[in-house]
Amino acid sequence: MGIHTTNLCAVQVVSEEQDCPRPPEGTIVTIGAYDGVHLGHRKVIAEVCERARAQGRKSAVITFDRHPAQVIRPESAPLLLTGLDQKLEMLATTGLDYVVVIHFDAARSSESAEDFIRSELVGCLNASTVVVGEDFHFGHNRMGNVALLKEMGSDLGFETVGHRLVDVHGHPARDDEQVSSTAIRRALSEGRPEDAARMLGRPHEVRGPVVLGDKRGRQIGFPTANVAVPDTMLIPTEGIYSGELVLDSGGRVLPSAVYIGKRPTFYDDSARTLVEVHALDFDGDLYSEAVAVRFHDFIRTDKKFDSVEDLAAQLQRDCDEARRLLAAP
Repeated sequence: MGIHTTNLCAVQVVSEEQDCPRPPEGTIVTIGAYDGVHLGHRKVIAEVCERARAQGRKSAVITFDRHPAQVIRPESAPLLLTGLDQKLEMLATTGLDYVVVIHFDAARSSESAEDFIRSELVGCLNASTVVVGEDFHFGHNRMGNVALLKEMGSDLGFETVGHRLVDVHGHPARDDEQVSSTAIRRALSEGRPEDAARMLGRPHEVRGPVVLGDKRGRQIGFPTANVAVPDTMLIPTEGIYSGELVLDSGGRVLPSAVYIGKRPTFYDDSARTLVEVHALDFDGDLYSEAVAVRFHDFIRTDKKFDSVEDLAAQLQRDCDEARRLLAAP
């Protein structure tokens, strides 16, 4: 596998351009899409790092630069909680030594689980222990699982640890309490950003540049930053939220009211869902600024108003509610 290496804090990020690290002392490894880098992911990674420190080995995650489902079943692939850059930023906070990023394409999707074990776990990382969820599947047609890892590990010199999914406290959980990327997506699609944040360990965030809009908000006294979010990213359900706008230039955080919707008061048949952010008590030009939008509390559903005046009055109430929620302890 060809590798390119960069450093994110103390983490060595390895992607497909140069040689694999293959540390002689061996590695404790976990594998997965790690979309969201939520509390369940962090529980597994914490064990990887603890085992590595105790055994004098390196710790590593193998992840992918595209969600495997985007290649294998693009028609039903989940929208992402984190883009690659944000995922790497989150992984850099976990104490890992290596993050190996595998380019996932059609050729990779046809690779057998056995070949993946030999080339990546053994050949690239010299794995001594592999830590994964007990329901983990990988390789062509998802034929790889914990049983195969244990079987091949006995011959190739590594052990396998299968973990149950956990709740927000890191304890083994029943199905309805488990922290998972799927459960987080469901919470966001149902207007429950607070529940998503509890599973993520932080507010859900989307990123993109501020683009030129039609200035409807400015005309009624509520100027907004129109954020162009990539189509692959998960946007919460339509409505009004309290939240934050984070500016890439300097990291300034602006308390905000966030609108997601199609502006039915102005348009009857708009197909495009917009992310518009009104930064509370802020007056400035944000065009072309790279920003992040964080979602805190769901305030109300989107609706069509009888007049622009009615809309403006409701937006004022929404902003007041956003201020109250953001100020609450």
